[in-house]
Amino acid sequence: MKSVVSVVAVVAAALLGSTAVRAADVEVIHWWTSGGEQAAVSVFAREFDALGGDKWVDTAIAGGENARSATLQRILGGDPPGAAQFNPGRQYEELIAGGMLLDLTDLATKENWGGIIRPASISAACLVDGHWWCVPVNIHSWNWAWASIPAFEKAGVALPNSFEEFLASAPTLQAAGVIPFAIGGESWQISGAFGVLQTSMLGVEKREKILKDKDLDLAKAEMPAVFTKWREFKQYSDAGSANRNWNDTTNLVVTDQAALQIMGDWARGEFGVAGEKPGVDYACLALPTAAPTVTTGGDIFLFPKQSDPAVEAAQLKMASMMINPQVQALFNNAKGSMPVRDDVDMSLADDCMKKGLAIIGDEKNVAQDAGRWLSNDTTGQMNDLAAQFWADDAMTVDAAVEQYVSILQNAD
Repeated sequence: MKSVVSVVAVVAAALLGSTAVRAADVEVIHWWTSGGEQAAVSVFAREFDALGGDKWVDTAIAGGENARSATLQRILGGDPPGAAQFNPGRQYEELIAGGMLLDLTDLATKENWGGIIRPASISAACLVDGHWWCVPVNIHSWNWAWASIPAFEKAGVALPNSFEEFLASAPTLQAAGVIPFAIGGESWQISGAFGVLQTSMLGVEKREKILKDKDLDLAKAEMPAVFTKWREFKQYSDAGSANRNWNDTTNLVVTDQAALQIMGDWARGEFGVAGEKPGVDYACLALPTAAPTVTTGGDIFLFPKQSDPAVEAAQLKMASMMINPQVQALFNNAKGSMPVRDDVDMSLADDCMKKGLAIIGDEKNVAQDAGRWLSNDTTGQMNDLAAQFWADDAMTVDAAVEQYVSILQNAD
């Protein structure tokens, strides 16, 4: 493979042309703080700095909500960072409406982002009213279960092909001294895993009718079974889950103390940092295997407007670097996500990334990330409900469904 530095240097030269622009520091706010996440963001920082002149200044803030809040406060307070990580969706629509973001349309047109980014729903997160306001850097899917192969072997049970099969084997795993189901106590972890089960049980079409179209009758008919099944998972979790973050939970699977975790594909980065090999030490399961799905979540970077032309030039250079095919391959292999373009060097991809790319290749397998349809407030209410139902055994399925339907009915 050709030198990444030489390739991105050519990109930078083409972007900047012969115009001399002084070097600038570009502060980047993000929430990538775990081992796998730090390895991934280091790719971006290294490749940007390798272009010469400008410098990546790292500001890592633990927790997506905290990082987004800090970014918004900085922008509204007149002290914007040079770049900031967000999730694709409605989180930054007010910044676009307020004219607070750098318009990337000329760069995107020059580099044909509309032609190289796939699926089209990924572009839709940044391409608003004919203008590009952010750059997508990966495709993250929640719809994965991560299994410790040695844990299943210890219990003498096969890897599951569905969540029903997993629940059937859970007592055997428990009897073998293994935590069957690993989960952390944060509401987004619980809600995310609940959403994976929902998609698995209902399928893409019914899920979309409920979450996008707000089909209340369908929700009343279908969601009782989902809440009932979700409650079964709790009896196979461990007492330490309440105070555990997601990557420490993943580590239980990495160290074979737990059999399975439902978590997005960012978990793959944690296995990679630990030197684990897919198919040998762990398995990435898209359940049910007969009808696998992926969600089109992920990460985007937006670039708040600046008063300094040197910083603006560096912002454009950074955006170009992030979408470069070889940088895409290096970054996403470290992150556990899939590249947003299909012309990257897949020699770096492991079996899990290849499995995800095969699934997303068929449009019928793609489930839109719910954040495209639901506001932050509605998403927060959904997260709180899932966490309450998980924590409170006295909350009935009927009460949970009633609250779920009410949230949908009043969603903005």
